[in-house]
Parts: sequence; C-alpha cells; structure tokens
Amino acid sequence: MFEDLNNSSIKSHTIFKVNVSLRESNPEAYAPKMISIGPYHKNNPQLRSMEKYKLLYLQRFLERKKELDVKSYISELQKLKAKALKSYDDIDNPNNDSNEFCEMLLLDGCFVVEFIRERSEIYPKEEEEIIKSNIGCIRNQIVRDLMLLENQLPFFILNKLHDMTKQEDESPLAIQAVLSFTFFVDLDKVTGESLIKVAHNAVDIKHLLHAVHILSCHGNPTKNSFVVPICSCHGNPRKTSNAISKFPCLGNPIKTSKDDTTCHTVMPNATELSEAGVSFAKVKNNSYMTSLFNIKFKDGLMTIPCFQVIEETESFLRNLIAYEQQSCEVQPKYFSDFAVFMDYLIDSDKDVNLLRQKGIIKHWMGEDKDVSSFFNKIGKGVTRYSTFYYEEECLSASQHCKKKRTG
Repeated sequence: MFEDLNNSSIKSHTIFKVNVSLRESNPEAYAPKMISIGPYHKNNPQLRSMEKYKLLYLQRFLERKKELDVKSYISELQKLKAKALKSYDDIDNPNNDSNEFCEMLLLDGCFVVEFIRERSEIYPKEEEEIIKSNIGCIRNQIVRDLMLLENQLPFFILNKLHDMTKQEDESPLAIQAVLSFTFFVDLDKVTGESLIKVAHNAVDIKHLLHAVHILSCHGNPTKNSFVVPICSCHGNPRKTSNAISKFPCLGNPIKTSKDDTTCHTVMPNATELSEAGVSFAKVKNNSYMTSLFNIKFKDGLMTIPCFQVIEETESFLRNLIAYEQQSCEVQPKYFSDFAVFMDYLIDSDKDVNLLRQKGIIKHWMGEDKDVSSFFNKIGKGVTRYSTFYYEEECLSASQHCKKKRTG
C-alpha cells in the first residue's frame, strides 16, 4: 500500500465510496434502488432486472452510427481505461488484458447518454421510448439513482460516447444532463448564466452529480478561504463543538482562522431565536438569481430562501454532501454548510412549524416532526470547516440573543 504515497492517482479520485460516518445514519440514501451504474454496485442481484433495458438502450445507441460497431466503441474506451480507473477510490483493478471494465463503461455509459437524450426530448418520439414517460415512478427512481455518488461514470466517458454519436444540431451533453435533472433543483434558481457555465466547463465536470452541484452552486460568493476542519458534527453539533484545530484537509494547505473564537459558534434554534426577538422571513423571490444558500441575518431579521422538502430531497442532499466531504477540490462546501446550519436552526417540530408558518419551508413529509428528524440526521458525520459559509450569520444571531438575555 505504501507505493500509493507518491501515486498521483490518489488525487484523481472523484467517484467515492461514501464513508462510514456519513453512511451509518441512513445507508439506503446512498444505494441504488433501480439501476447500477459503474463498478461499485455492478454485482447487486436486486438490480439485475434493469440489465435488459441497458441492452435496449445500447441497441438504440448503436443505430445512431451504422458504420460503428461495439468493437469500435470498445477500442476508443480502451484508450480512456486507465484514466477512468483512477476516477474510482475503491475498485479492484480488472485484468489489464480484459475488456470487462470497458464493456461495463460502454453498456452503462450508453444507457446514461440515451436516457438523458430521452429526457431532453431530442430522441426518440414518444412511441419509440424504451422506458415510457407515463411510467413516472420508474423514470423518477432512475433519475434518483443517477444522482448517487457511488453510482457514477466519469463524465469524460459519457462525453466521448455522446460526441461519437451526436447529431449536428444536438446540444452539448452537459446542458442536456443538467436540464434532465432539474427535477432536483428549484427551476426558479436555474439561470441561463449557470447553464452556460456548465457547458463551458464541461471538460472539468467529474460526473453527473458534480454537474448538478455546479448548477446549484453557481453565483454564490466565496466568503473566505480557510480550509481547516474545526468540528466533526456527529449527531447534534450542539453537543460536539470541540474544535479539531490546525488539521489538514487531506493534504490541503493548513490555514488558521483569523479569530479562533468564532470557529466554535453554535447558533440557537429557531424557537430560541424567536423568543429572543429574532424575526424570520423568506427571501422575496423577485429575482431568478435567488440562491438556496442566500441566508442573511441583519438587525434582528433572518431571511432564508423558500425551499421544498420532498421524498427525494434526503437522498439528493446526502449525496451532494458526501461528494463535498470527500473531495478536497470542492470549496466552499455549500450543501454541507447548509445541512449544518439547518441542524442548528431545527431541533424539534416547533422549529419546523415556525419556519413553515413563515413560508420558508414547504414539505410533503407528513408531519413537521418528520422534517425535524430529517435535518437532525442529515448533519451526522458532516465536518464543519473554518470555511463555514454561515459563520457570520451564526455569530451575529448568537450575539443578538446574548444581548437580549443580558439586556
């Protein structure tokens, strides 16, 4: 194993197995329910029923360029095999003389590319759909599975397959992909500018989940440049605020906070803030540039964008958080910090009720206590860094409460 110390492939990993501390509170949120993509869940017998659909999508893919056959595509994928293997952080290298890995890349890659084309309504006509759009539950489960961190293919593989078969007037795969998965992203927050950024940065996209991450986070300003993990939030972060100071983030440069006293700020929950005179309001959505992360506190008023919590929200957020937590390249860690902030803000159904009454949270989860449980669990295992995006808001709100108490 020590030969890996100088192995640059470690830094090439972009598709991770979710670590235990994140996984343990809800393992099912990271596991595919309908389809396996990539090597991690390839041999799951519960997912074999979708293999026949992969073959149907492959057949349709091959019809696009009659002059190319399976051997042609395998030959091209062989050139990318070594790079693709480096994308995975936990995979047994298949026999270098074997085509098994490349065959998996082709079969799974063709499925993803054609499924995206199908959702983008580029091809085929309704009567030619393989998975009919009126069978919404199956299609939605597939979309959900394609947003799992462990269920990814390197985007350069998908791009290669797309470019070898694209029509003259066909949009870039990156644009088709993010438009296909806006099911998970508030459409009011998807701008033409963010789509252009995704298209222009296609070469830097690691996988589909990363593409949606770029789309979701575009336009948010970076508040600081610190990269020191200061608190590992297992369970309620209110109980685990001891700092793990001056600890490098997997090789990132160690930078010290300007003021270590601010790194330990744990904000009171919404009910406590309200009792201390803090008012809550949803961000007035008079601009389509409003971001989910645009949370502000000023003069006793906390403004938070309205957001929806639906059945698919937990899996989507957890996998974005897992990607942020395990990738040093992702800064700031918007979704991780949002989860920590909401875990501070929500302790019980009373907090959810308050935010719901203000129009900040909309949910279809049954009862407010279910939403409370969701936010309390989603913060487990999430490391809070000194880059914490809401440090200023937490500190200001806490100081406001302290002044009210000491009055």
